[in-house]
Amino acid sequence: QVQLVESGGGSVQAGGSLRLSCIVSGYAAMRNREIGWFRQAPGKEREGIAAISTGGGSTYYADSVKGRFTISRDNAKNTVYLQMNSLKPEDTAMYYCAAGAYGGRWWDLKESDYHSWGQGTQVTVSS
Repeated sequence: QVQLVESGGGSVQAGGSLRLSCIVSGYAAMRNREIGWFRQAPGKEREGIAAISTGGGSTYYADSVKGRFTISRDNAKNTVYLQMNSLKPEDTAMYYCAAGAYGGRWWDLKESDYHSWGQGTQVTVSS
């Protein structure tokens, strides 16, 4: 049973930074799974914001976070990170990580191409 657990959320002022972590367990080889980060604000649909290939060589971002957020991974630690800089109030949301489905178009950042969602970590950005 694969599990993904997010951490690192919190409250920060606009312009600040946070680093989220997603620890993956249960896979025999975590390095074989693409990982994506998603977020969901109250009253809005879940939005895919970043994804990373198995080896970390390819990354994809939504326009809303491009240039401010960086996704990375350390397969030796079974962990994927999301460094968030220049945070804005509109970044306030619950943030989730998930594993890419076999054969899915994980780079499209669509929910349907991911599974094994974590429980989420809350990020609140005040103005």
